[in-house]
Amino acid sequence: MDSDSTQPLDGAPAPSPLPSVGDINASLNAEIESALGGMTAGEILEATHTPRPSNKPAGTNPIRRSSDGRQLRSGRVMEVRGKDVLVEFGPKSQGVCPLDHFETAPTAGAQLEFVVERLDPFEGVLILAREGMVTKAFWGDLRVGQIVEARCVGMNVGGLDMEVAHHHAFMPAAQVDLRHVEDISIFLGQKLQCEIVELRRNRGRMLLSRRRFLERERMEKRDALLREIELGSVRTATIVALQPFGAFADIGGVDGLIPMGELAHGMIKQASDAVAIGDVVEVRVIRVDLANVPPRITLSRRQMMTDPVVALLEGLHAGATVTGTVQRLMDFGAFVEIAPGVEGLVHVSEISHDRVESPAKVLKIGESVQAKVLGMDPQRRRISLSIKALKDAPVRAEARGRHGREKGEEIQPREADPSMRKLLLRFGGVDSNLKGGLG
Repeated sequence: MDSDSTQPLDGAPAPSPLPSVGDINASLNAEIESALGGMTAGEILEATHTPRPSNKPAGTNPIRRSSDGRQLRSGRVMEVRGKDVLVEFGPKSQGVCPLDHFETAPTAGAQLEFVVERLDPFEGVLILAREGMVTKAFWGDLRVGQIVEARCVGMNVGGLDMEVAHHHAFMPAAQVDLRHVEDISIFLGQKLQCEIVELRRNRGRMLLSRRRFLERERMEKRDALLREIELGSVRTATIVALQPFGAFADIGGVDGLIPMGELAHGMIKQASDAVAIGDVVEVRVIRVDLANVPPRITLSRRQMMTDPVVALLEGLHAGATVTGTVQRLMDFGAFVEIAPGVEGLVHVSEISHDRVESPAKVLKIGESVQAKVLGMDPQRRRISLSIKALKDAPVRAEARGRHGREKGEEIQPREADPSMRKLLLRFGGVDSNLKGGLG
């Protein structure tokens, strides 16, 4: 018996032979194949990296891309499991998308497009997102053009200090919103959806823009709105700017102009008399010009408001007494506000029983007065008022004759002043009785 040989103990199982190199490679390949989920290495690179220029002729196996360069793949929804939506791209290719990326839970079997974020090597599935949705940021996965959720942790003169995936980032003040924000400190502590516009990992430098994200979102809403907008339709609008000629209002991706005459009933001196920036108002579309670039849309706030003059005239009648405040003074009279947005005119001849050269000499702006309603014109939205009609006329002196003398009053001789004495000397002496008349 060979001394180097070994025999198994009685009853003990024989040791299993060591696996060969070929068996190890086959097992390893099987594990890699399972982790890849049926995808080739080229497909993984396409799914997780920004594309490089290709020498392939146009139209050969085109790959759709999202706005930030990531791959878009069409997949079938398998089921909704908890907070995840399971998606199948092929027999051996599956992915997971967060349920909160959908407005409503998708139905099984629905064919939808997804953005491929990355491959999870442990689970062997693709991490997916809906285009335009914010995904959880991982420092190693961040790329320029990606939409991330960033938290505002501070501010300085130039902008906001942000935090993304536990790394510092900066957002210039001009990139915080679509329009100028007077006080950017209102964003402190908030989580904002932003686009990465610059990323230098070796320097730890990252620049963000919330404005670009809002512009992209606004463009999508704009295209949808322009396809469905109609004359006469009613929209909810937000006042975004005031101008000498009116106000601009955002109706959901597009700005429309509300001219001065369409801001309110009656006359207003400036747009701020009717609205303020940030006000949400109801408007009617009264003009659409899609041929112009950008499209021109004219809106009316006045048409959505009850005319205060019409409402007042329904309960008013000629001869009624009203109380109002002098709002404007003109050469021809004074405008008196007798109800919010309702003015009546007191003609200059109706201010006082005495002659009035200028209303400003009798009345003051802001003065409270009582007036009588003389007449109303609902079609022209005019109300005539009179202040003097409520006052007693002054007592006049008794009528006198042609020369200011009462009838029967004796004519008193004129006192002999120097002029009279000269006349008397010329025509007969001082003691002569000078009489007028002919002959």
